[in-house]
Amino acid sequence: MYHPTVARLTYRALLGRRRAAILFALPALLLIISAVIRVMTGADDETATTVLGGFALATMVPLIGVVAGTGAIGPEIDDGSVVYLLAKPIKRPTIIFTKLIVAIGVTVAFSAVPTLVAGYILNGNSQQIAVAYAAAAAVASIAYSAVFLLLGTVTRHAVVAGLVYALVWETLFGNLIPGARTLSVQQWCLALAQKIGAEGAISSDVGLPLALVLLIGVTVAATWFAGRKLRTLTLAGEE
Repeated sequence: MYHPTVARLTYRALLGRRRAAILFALPALLLIISAVIRVMTGADDETATTVLGGFALATMVPLIGVVAGTGAIGPEIDDGSVVYLLAKPIKRPTIIFTKLIVAIGVTVAFSAVPTLVAGYILNGNSQQIAVAYAAAAAVASIAYSAVFLLLGTVTRHAVVAGLVYALVWETLFGNLIPGARTLSVQQWCLALAQKIGAEGAISSDVGLPLALVLLIGVTVAATWFAGRKLRTLTLAGEE
C-alpha cells in the first residue's frame, strides 16, 4: 500500500520553495509568539491554553493541512502530470494511501511538533497542556490530511475550498455556533486533549468516544472516496 517512489516525488513537491516557506512560517510565528508571551507574562496555564487552542489548533494546524493535503496531489492534476503517474503499474489506492501518509507526516512535523515546543515554552507542560494539544494536533493532522487530499482530487480549486473550510467553518463557525462544533475536527481533537490534560484544563463540546468514531470515519471515508475519484480520473485520461 506504500510506494517509495510516489512518496519521494510527493515529498519533493510539498517541500518545494513556495510551500516550504508557508510550512515553516506558521510554526515559526507560533514559537515567536509563545516566546514573547512567556517573557512578558511568565508561565500561565490559561494563556497557554488560549494560544495553543486559539492559534495552534484552530488556525495553524488546518492551514498546514490545507497546504500538505491539497499539495500532495492537486498540482499534479492541475498541470496534467498525474497522467504519467497513472500510466505506471501502480494501484490507485496505493497512490492515494502513499500520498496520504506523506501529507500526514508533513502536517504532523510542521504542526504537532511546534505545538509541543510552544507548550513547553509557554508553561513548561504544566497540567499536561503541551502534550495534550500536541496529541490533538497530531490526530487533527490525520483527519485534515485525508479531507484536503480528497479536495485535491475532486476540485481544481482545492486550496480555496480548503481555506474556506479551515478559516470559515473550523475557525469561525466551529467556535461560535454550538451546533457546528459537533461537526468540527477541532472539537473532536479537543476531546482527546481534554482526556490527556489535567481535569478542567481543557474542554470540548464532544465526548471522546464519539470524537474518535467521527475522526476515524471521516479519515477512512475521505481516503476511500479519493481513491474512487482517482479511478474515475484514470478512465477519463485513457478515453
